[in-house]
Amino acid sequence: MKIPERAPEWRPILQESFDVIFKLQNYNEINDFIVKVDQRDKYLYWDKFKHLKLPKNVSAEHLWAYLKFSRQPKIMKASLISDKDEKFGYCIPSSVLENLSFIDKHTSGEIIVGDSSIHKSEQKRYLVNSLMEEAIASSQLEGAATTRKVAKEMLRSGRRPKNNAEQMIFNNYKTIAGMKDLIDKPLDDNILFKLHKSMTIDTMDSSECGRFRTMEDDKIYVVDSEGNILHDPPKADKISSLMKTLYDYANDVNDSHFVHPIIKAINLHFYLSYIHPFMDGNGRTARALFYWYAIKHDYWMFEYLTISRVFLDAPSKYARAFLYTEMDSLDLTYFISFHLRVIKNSIVKLVEYIKRKQKKASETSYYLKKYKELNERQRSLIKHAVEHPDEQYAIAMHQNIHNITYEAARKDLKFLEMKKLLVRIKKERRYYYMPSDNLLKRIKDKMMPK
Repeated sequence: MKIPERAPEWRPILQESFDVIFKLQNYNEINDFIVKVDQRDKYLYWDKFKHLKLPKNVSAEHLWAYLKFSRQPKIMKASLISDKDEKFGYCIPSSVLENLSFIDKHTSGEIIVGDSSIHKSEQKRYLVNSLMEEAIASSQLEGAATTRKVAKEMLRSGRRPKNNAEQMIFNNYKTIAGMKDLIDKPLDDNILFKLHKSMTIDTMDSSECGRFRTMEDDKIYVVDSEGNILHDPPKADKISSLMKTLYDYANDVNDSHFVHPIIKAINLHFYLSYIHPFMDGNGRTARALFYWYAIKHDYWMFEYLTISRVFLDAPSKYARAFLYTEMDSLDLTYFISFHLRVIKNSIVKLVEYIKRKQKKASETSYYLKKYKELNERQRSLIKHAVEHPDEQYAIAMHQNIHNITYEAARKDLKFLEMKKLLVRIKKERRYYYMPSDNLLKRIKDKMMPK
């Protein structure tokens, strides 16, 4: 990726040209321009700012200096510090407030449970699918080379991973799925080591799993696909003190003012990535830490969001959001603003997905009324099968999704086969069940009077 151009030093420019800026006849126009810039949906850095249509008789450098000057009183210092003992900070422009309001409004669960025709088992299917998507996308961001179809087949069937890429995805899925077991405890080395080890087991040297870097380890860098250094993490001897800062921040120790939980979760994501305390798996662990904090603070709908999928669609924007913060006086607003847009995008996609599913499921539920002998697991599978006529269902897959015994899963599928809703096929040495031809029509026909 192209490394962003470093912004001009604004203080010398402002000092040298103070009279130029503040005595211009079009000062009101300049002031209005600066206000509008910081109310935009995107918190702009120099490389984008300089290409805006500017007021007359003033340079981009002068306007940048004035913009930076106007931002200073709004920046709240966080208790997070760099390896050079400089404090990170952020401000809350209206676009950030708007996105936070949207997130608060749409993470209360009313969309998930708003349609009484959607049974709990269907909600679980949404959750399992979302966890799979997040696990796959987060691992692909770290270089896991496999397709979503193959990865989902592995997770649904419960088969063991065949290669390193599948193992990364399997680890990610299991870690996020088990996140609730860790939310009642304060963050410390033990929890973070558990998260990291769960994320990285069998994908890296076992001696490096669940421990921080040491001075004896090789120096690490964050690089892009072309080998450009994007981030030079703090030295290993700084990790212990920086991690204590992270734990205090996560555990709400010494907070001098209220910090919105989602902003704090985002800042934790950034800060762990900044420290880069592990030899590998830092990105996956940082994103898991974001989920841990959000879910811990009752944003339970985040279990259903596949945020990494949006990151994966725009990896360069994800990387630039990190770089802007480091390059511009440790201003976290760049990363916060980007991350909030990603969360909003994920919520919008989830809402659209659920509404489509609810509409289709409601229709199928109506026609399934005549099948009173079906249990909710079977109804859930048939609803899924109507939308996925080429899907192949294994007993172990059904068992894994619904957390039931193998025998109960086998009976569920055999009964559906007997009802001619599924057909059994043999593939190599294993049996699978597929939706019957014209499944929805077959269900509808039972509703028709004889």
